Amino acid sequence: MKNEEETKVVQNVLPEHGLVRLSQIVGNKKEGIAPIVPVSKSSWWAGVASGRYPQPIRLGERTTCWRVEDIRKLISVGV
Repeated sequence: MKNEEETKVVQNVLPEHGLVRLSQIVGNKKEGIAPIVPVSKSSWWAGVASGRYPQPIRLGERTTCWRVEDIRKLISVGV
């Protein structure tokens, strides 16, 4: 008998314009958000540092996001 609550994964869709947070890009299992780029957070940050992934925009001390256009470009060339 299972007492675990099943998490429903919601398909993640990029908005047309604007900014997205890291959890929207790499997904979040706890929140049920499917990844657009299926890598871990640490792999994403390593890719940002090496130049493989787009540079972020800092909105505040603890708020980082990326341009949707940069993520779409990344997807179009193949991750």
